Order: sequence, then C-alpha cells, then structure tokens
Amino acid sequence: MPEQIDITTTSAEQTLSLGRRIGQMIDRPLFIGLTGDLGSGKTVLVQGIAEGLGIPPEYAVTSPTFTLVNEYEGRFRLFHVDLYRLAGPADTDDLGMEDILSGSGVVAVEWAERLAGGDMPAPDLDIRIRSINDEKRVFTMFFYGPETANLVEGMKLFS
Repeated sequence: MPEQIDITTTSAEQTLSLGRRIGQMIDRPLFIGLTGDLGSGKTVLVQGIAEGLGIPPEYAVTSPTFTLVNEYEGRFRLFHVDLYRLAGPADTDDLGMEDILSGSGVVAVEWAERLAGGDMPAPDLDIRIRSINDEKRVFTMFFYGPETANLVEGMKLFS
C-alpha cells in the first residue's frame, strides 16, 4: 500500500515552494506522474522541482504542450513531458518514453493518466492535484517503493 500525503497550497508561490522542496530531496532517478485539470498547477510544480534540482534560472521551464518533451540539465537531468495532446498510451511510442523512463534522470509527466493501459511503468511518485478555487490547490501524493522514503519524510515535515 502506498504512503499518501495531502498538502494544500494557497498561492502559486507556495506551489513553487512545494516543488522546490521535492526537487531538493530527490536523490536518485525518479518518475513523477502529475494529474489534474487544466490550470491546476502542474507546470508551476515542475518549475519548483527544476529549481530544487539546481537547474539554472536562465532556463525557463515551460509547459511542453506543443514540443511534448523538454529536457533540462541540473543535479539530475529533468525530462518534463506533457501528454495533453496525445490520444492514448500508444502515442507515447513516438516520444521515446520507454527510453526516457529507463534513463538516469527525473521524469515529470503532466497528464500521466494518459499512460494508463500501456506498457509504461507506474510512477514512483503519483501527484494528483485538485483545484479548490483560483489559488487554493490540494496535492495528494502517493509514494511507491522504498526509494521514495526520504520524500515521504520530507513531505511530512513540509506539511
């Protein structure tokens, strides 16, 4: 059974701070699945993760909605993937998702539910974002496997 933690943010800055904390605690390659409605804060969270991974601020971390995959160099290479425009799991073959996920980087996938039913592995960290209003978000995090133990402890301290 995965460990579950809920964290509520009330501003984009708090969401960025949450992502930054996650990025700082990552100590090995990790697959992060992100789900939530449009505008729920997925990209802002990934921007924070990028900061926490030491990706230089001159690299603007933007949603790869049209490019589908953006890659950034930091303490770990960050692959930021956006599956919004894909019809289903079969379309991920063209992206090289299998290669990306088997590499030595951190992979943050927006609209990760679109991988369901394919041959892709489940995320190590599954983050489901629920918008309460224009600013307030609830981040429900599910941590899978012993490699996420440090993240669980860090998120307990964050909340």
